Amino acid sequence: MTDTTIDSTLSPEPTGDGSQTFYSTTFGEWFHSRGGAYEEARGTYVEATDLVARAQRHSAIAFGRPKAIGILDLCYGLGYNTAAALEALWAIDPSLPIRIVGLELDGQVPQAAIAQGLVSGWPLAVQTILEQLATVGQSSVHSPGLQADLHLGDARQTIQTLVQSGFQADVIFLDPFSPPRCPQLWTAEFLTLVARCLAPGGCLATYSCAAAVRSALQLAGLHIGPSAAVGRRWPGTLANWGDTPLPALSQQEVEHLQTRAAVPYRDPTLTDSAVIIQQRRQQEQATSPLQPTGAWRKRWLSGRKG
Repeated sequence: MTDTTIDSTLSPEPTGDGSQTFYSTTFGEWFHSRGGAYEEARGTYVEATDLVARAQRHSAIAFGRPKAIGILDLCYGLGYNTAAALEALWAIDPSLPIRIVGLELDGQVPQAAIAQGLVSGWPLAVQTILEQLATVGQSSVHSPGLQADLHLGDARQTIQTLVQSGFQADVIFLDPFSPPRCPQLWTAEFLTLVARCLAPGGCLATYSCAAAVRSALQLAGLHIGPSAAVGRRWPGTLANWGDTPLPALSQQEVEHLQTRAAVPYRDPTLTDSAVIIQQRRQQEQATSPLQPTGAWRKRWLSGRKG
């Protein structure tokens, strides 16, 4: 989660797999799918990016020290995506070298998740890491096999520092609130910076299949494909540099990218408010030569492709 405002109240709510999540009064959305918060972290992010297989390939280096698997957890929130990654990796080899960077605006969110027991469903070793990352004034864990850092603040600013540091992630978990609610983290400018943190051969995953998001990822130079729907009615999105094939978009998805829904959000200075970003996009949509989205929706909802 990120924006220029912070939630003052965080109350746990149950999800379909027995885990709990928070509701954001700032954004008017749940932090996770109501179908299952833990399930979403495991399926939409860890499994979709083939994280375990990537880590195993790193550890199979014949000579020299195995390369750490790099993870960028963008919108760390309650820490579930990081937790799912650690759970999966440590299940196959607790000695795998791991490098995690999390970006999050509101440090109260992971702290509240710890205090209210929302992370108790993860393995104890994973809970310990989440607790350390949520500790005020620490937000980092450095041990022989794990280097994890949680950077607090507006992700539009912290991502710039990360790019300048040369950080490269093998997988990126892109998990902000939805584009209509938090357009700041779905703009062409922001996602271009995110893409610069994606290593060659790496994979980005997000729950969103919005045409504006997919077109922004393409503008950043990435190839895109769908991922399986996990706890939602629609698929997510995968992106990479084209090094390996991704699942093909359906004809419906391809045509969606040819409509005004695909006009991306823009934030040239990476400082604009959500209102300004929304207004800018609406103005661009009004003059776009792309076909109206309503015609596409009517055609596909009616089951016709004509």
